[in-house]
Amino acid sequence: MPNRVQVAEHLSLEELERHYRQAKAGIERSHYQMLWFLAQGRSPAEVSQLTGYSRDCIYKVLRTYNQHGPSVLGDQRRHNPGQAPLLDAVQQTQLWQTLQTPPGDGDLWDGPKVAHWMSEVLGRPIHPQRGWEYLKSLEMRRRRPRPEHVLSDCDTQDAWEKTRCNRS
Repeated sequence: MPNRVQVAEHLSLEELERHYRQAKAGIERSHYQMLWFLAQGRSPAEVSQLTGYSRDCIYKVLRTYNQHGPSVLGDQRRHNPGQAPLLDAVQQTQLWQTLQTPPGDGDLWDGPKVAHWMSEVLGRPIHPQRGWEYLKSLEMRRRRPRPEHVLSDCDTQDAWEKTRCNRS
């Protein structure tokens, strides 16, 4: 006779079934289903066939449930706050104020220039892409017309009514 796993009695068999049937989130529902099947006396191999999860996954869910109870079931990623932003609120305000003036070269602000400013404030190198992301998050954008080809012809452009050639 195969060894049966032991499910800690944090919840009764009826409570496990009720939680399984009432769970809205898929991962939480699957975890309760696994534990409900195991509490019925089914083997991990049988539960694996019924649920489609590997036996290693089933043992992991069982082990964490036995140690910590039902509070650890389901998707725990919602408790992950993520990484802190590069610039805090004060630094973002400073960046906004800095963007209101033209950069040192008299041109327009772009991602590499914002990244360079951020590098000076933070004291470490910042990739130009991060500068562009902060520029976009502050709803700033480059206001520079697209370059024209040197061989463009105003008469040909005027034939197309999409744009008018306004060269002086």
